[in-house]
Amino acid sequence: MGETTVANAAESHDFKCSGRIFPACEIALIRQVVATCRGLSRKELANTISELVGWTRANGLLKEAECLMLLTRLEAAGLLTLPAKQQTRPVGSATSIPRTAGGEPGVPLSGRVETFAPVSVERVREAEARQRFHELVDRYHPLGYKVPYGGHLEYLVWISQPVPTVVGGLQFSSAAWRIERRDQWIGWDDRTRGRHLQQVVNNSRFLLVPWVHIKNLASATLAHVLRRLPADWQAQYGVTPLLVETFVDPAQYSGTCYRAANWVELGETSGRGRDDREHRRHGAQPKRVFVYPLRRDARAQLRGEP
Repeated sequence: MGETTVANAAESHDFKCSGRIFPACEIALIRQVVATCRGLSRKELANTISELVGWTRANGLLKEAECLMLLTRLEAAGLLTLPAKQQTRPVGSATSIPRTAGGEPGVPLSGRVETFAPVSVERVREAEARQRFHELVDRYHPLGYKVPYGGHLEYLVWISQPVPTVVGGLQFSSAAWRIERRDQWIGWDDRTRGRHLQQVVNNSRFLLVPWVHIKNLASATLAHVLRRLPADWQAQYGVTPLLVETFVDPAQYSGTCYRAANWVELGETSGRGRDDREHRRHGAQPKRVFVYPLRRDARAQLRGEP
C-alpha cells in the first residue's frame, strides 16, 4: 500500500488528541493548512490551526502546546510533513539554566515550622522570580526543570523568620490524560473525562531546598498553596479546578507530607508516563497517585452530576 493510500485511509477516520476528537473534515483542513503554508514555523502552524478549528481554553487562549502535539502525532501517522524544527542551539546540546549566587546553598535551617512562621507562597510572575524558581528546581529537584505541558503556574515558598527567605517552589500544570486509579476513583469514562479533565490540575513539582529541615513545613506549604490555587488558575485560564493530583516516586519519597495535608492515596500508576501512547513502558516507573479534592462534591462535579 502506497503512502497516499495509507494517508487517505487514516484521514477517513476521526483522530483523538488531548481529550478532543477531530473529525475527518478537520484532519483534511489541517493537512491542507500544513501543505499550503510552507513559510510558517511549527508554532505558527499550531496557532493558525487552533484558531481555525476553535481549539481554545476557557479564557479564549489558543491551545498551542496541545496542537503541536497533535501535529507531531499526525506526522508520525504519515498524514503530513511538518517544517524542520527551528534550532536555537546545536543539536544534542542540553537546555541549560544559568547558575547564580542566589541558587547556592544557604544557611542550614532546622526546627519546627512555628519558629519560621508565617509561611507564604508567592506566585511567580516577574522574570527575576521565574529565573530563581527555574534554577532552584533544576539544581535541587530530582527531575530537574522541564518546560511543563499545557497550562501551568509556579510558586516560590517563603519563610518569614529570622529573615524572609525562599526555601522552595511548587509547580502546577495540566493534568495527565489517563490515570487508571484516578479515573476509577472519580468514576470517569472516556467521554466524561474529556469534558471535565480541564478541572483537574497536576502538582508536577514540589521542592523544599535540601539545607532546610523544618518540621511540618511541607504540609503547611501545601495547605497555603491549595487555598489560593483555584482563584489563581481561574484568573489565568478561565477554569476553576476541582481536584489536584500528584505522583510520588516510591523509590525516593514516601508521600508523608501529602498524607499529612489530607491528600488521598489511590494506589500506583502503570508506569507508562504521559507520552507513552504505544504502551511500550508499562510498569517501568510506577508512581503513587495522590489526589486532593478542592470541594467536598468534587467527584460528583467531575462526573457532571447536578
